[in-house]
Amino acid sequence: MSSLARHFLAEKKKVSGSDRELNANTKQLDKEGVQIFAEQSAKNITKDIELVVYTEAMSPDHEEMQAAKDLGLPMMNYFSALGQAMNPYYLIAVAGTHGKTTTTAMMTDIFEALEKDPTSIIGSFRSTTKSNYRAGKSKYAIVEACEFKRDFLHLKPDVLVITNIEHEHVDYYQDLEDVQKAFKELVGQVNEGGVVIANTSDANVAPVLTDLKVPVENYLSALDLDLKLKQPGFHNRLNAAAALAVARHEKLDLELAKTALENFNGTWRRFEYKGELNGAPVIDDYAHHPTEIRSTVQAARELFPERRLVIVFQPHTYTRTKSLFDEFAKAVGLADEVIFLPIYAAREKNASGVTSRELSVKALEYSSNSSYVENFESAEKTLRSKITDTDMVVVMGAGDVTNLATSLVK
Repeated sequence: MSSLARHFLAEKKKVSGSDRELNANTKQLDKEGVQIFAEQSAKNITKDIELVVYTEAMSPDHEEMQAAKDLGLPMMNYFSALGQAMNPYYLIAVAGTHGKTTTTAMMTDIFEALEKDPTSIIGSFRSTTKSNYRAGKSKYAIVEACEFKRDFLHLKPDVLVITNIEHEHVDYYQDLEDVQKAFKELVGQVNEGGVVIANTSDANVAPVLTDLKVPVENYLSALDLDLKLKQPGFHNRLNAAAALAVARHEKLDLELAKTALENFNGTWRRFEYKGELNGAPVIDDYAHHPTEIRSTVQAARELFPERRLVIVFQPHTYTRTKSLFDEFAKAVGLADEVIFLPIYAAREKNASGVTSRELSVKALEYSSNSSYVENFESAEKTLRSKITDTDMVVVMGAGDVTNLATSLVK
């Protein structure tokens, strides 16, 4: 939402917005010229507003939503507005269950370094700019495309990157086949003369790539194991391969593109180094799916092979935790110790009754050291008392657990 707000601001539109609580991002938006309301209230919605853009996390009966309806204001969800804003560009859309943000940011760095001046909408903040948006003046737009509720179908890309496909957003998609159907629809929306760039050997992706009206390029052919990336983990090499495949398709200088990738400093909450606790490095990571957890563990082992790995995990949404219960237990069990926090509800109510405490018990089947704490304060107290300079800590999850990572290194 904030990146789209920045785009409208760059187009000299008057932009306002609200959030449940003020944070570093809303404060920065305020400095940039967005009018930020400190509370979400119906009074923020006035009849002179020309368009209300809302996140899918917003309840339909929220008082701001209701006020907009009562005033008869035009309303769009984020992706509908994003499509209207980005489809006129030569659109490069990055879709996939994992790796979207990093790949979008890598691609932005490449196009920026090669003076292609792209407009970019990224799902997190680039470390170099501390922003999730880049205002460009060229034909290029590079956009992260999320599959939740099939929202990415508002986009009509010229280049579609599919990083990978798994069963995710289990509160919406019934199974993997349902997810694949959505991706198949998106592939069908690639503009004439466009291209799909994907891992054609991925068994989950292959069914999406049949009977296409546009060509497909395999990004594995751009995989370079000699690249000196600053981000550990083979998954990041795959992200880099996808970015390089796009550069190759656009006939950019590949050696300069590789240099841009080697200079890439990452994004916020994607294996982000926060500082130290008792001499142990603390990493903040957005992983909230078993595959992402396994990738993060592999990256941690690659970067700090001699250290004891401690994960603090905040599961994200009840439906995801329930549906992938065993897979989560196995994934976090790859660490030497895991501390579970309560499930971050996000947009949900706990219809199944699943709990993080139950998950911590299940994890004991795969790890000899699994425990549960009730809140951040207890987690911090536990960590401060036991972490030494032979450990490393990864604070993990898509909710507000990032605040714990910040507190640990103060």
